[in-house]
Amino acid sequence: MNDFEGPDQTAVAESPDAPGPEASDAPENPHQTESIRNALAEWTVTILLLLFGTTTLVQAFVIPTPSMEDTLLVGDHLLVDKLAYAPPGSFSKYILPYREPQHGDIIVFRYPLDITTNYVKRVIGVPGDHIKVVNKQVYRNGVALKEPYVYYKNPYPDYYRDNFPGDPNVSLTDSVRDMLQNHVINGEVVVPPDCFFAMGDNRDNSADSRYWGFVPRQNIIGKPLIVYWSYATDTQSLTGASTRTLLLHFSDLAQHFFTKTRWRRTLMLIHGYNSYN
Repeated sequence: MNDFEGPDQTAVAESPDAPGPEASDAPENPHQTESIRNALAEWTVTILLLLFGTTTLVQAFVIPTPSMEDTLLVGDHLLVDKLAYAPPGSFSKYILPYREPQHGDIIVFRYPLDITTNYVKRVIGVPGDHIKVVNKQVYRNGVALKEPYVYYKNPYPDYYRDNFPGDPNVSLTDSVRDMLQNHVINGEVVVPPDCFFAMGDNRDNSADSRYWGFVPRQNIIGKPLIVYWSYATDTQSLTGASTRTLLLHFSDLAQHFFTKTRWRRTLMLIHGYNSYN
C-alpha cells in the first residue's frame, strides 16, 4: 500500500486581576524563550528554502493516503526539508540546524520494503528505546505517551494492532519476523542502532513499523516543512496510474480548484511533538 503521506495548541491566559510579580521582577521563562527561538529559526529556514531551494534542498510530495490524518490529509502537497537530517558539512553545520530524528518528529523516508515508494510517519522510537502498545496506549521506556495528534477511527478491536508486540494475526514480512524474534525483550520492542520505530497518527489505519519493521537511518529523506497547497481529493485519484484516472483528476481540478482547495491549510507549517510533554 502506498502510504506516503501539529497538534492544536491551546493558549491559556492568566486573569488580568491575578496577582503576580512586577514585570521587572518576573523571571525569564526559558521554555518560552526557547519556543520563540525555535519558531524564528523554523521560519527563517523555511523562507530560505522557499527562496533558494532546489531539489537538492527541498522536494515536493503529496499525501495520497489517510494514515497520518488528521495531521496530514489526503491531498496535502508538502515541501520536504532534505537538509534537516543530512550529514553536516564542515561549514554548513554552523548555519543550518542539522540533527538526528527525534521523538515526535514527522519524517519522510523510503519504504523499507520498496525504496521506490516514499512514506511519511511519526518517530515513536529512536535507537535504544523500548516500545510497546497496550490497549492502543503507546509506552516508551515504561512511560505512557501523551499523543494529542493521534486519532482512532476504527471501532473494531484488533489484538495485534492494539497490543504490540503480540501474536500476529497477519502474514509477516521477513523484517517483522526478525523484529519480533530478535528485538523483543520482556514484551517490548527494542529499537536497534541506526534504526527508528515509526507510526501513523491515524493509528487504526496505518501500515507502519508494527507491520513492516524498523526504518533504517539511511532511508530517511527529510522532514515535511510546510503544506504549500491542499486539495480535497481521494486516494484513487492520487495513486491511480491509468489514463482515465489521470484525466478524471485533471477534470476535477479544472472544475473545482477554488472550491476544493483547503485554503486554511495553505502555507501551514508542520511541527513535530515531544510526546513526553
